[in-house]
Amino acid sequence: MSLYMLPLAIGAPQIILIVVVVLLLFGGKKIPELMRGLGSGIKEFKDASKEDTEPKKDKSE
Repeated sequence: MSLYMLPLAIGAPQIILIVVVVLLLFGGKKIPELMRGLGSGIKEFKDASKEDTEPKKDKSE
């Protein structure tokens, strides 16, 4: 691993610290609501990317 990638290495202690900070900031009741919103956003993004790759149909026919 190069010296430049060393600060980006995420291990178990860093993940635990991130989870604790998120719990402190948002609280336990708000996290499921945030995850639901994140999931619906990802679903909309996937649907939009599928529509973009499908061939367009001409409506005049």
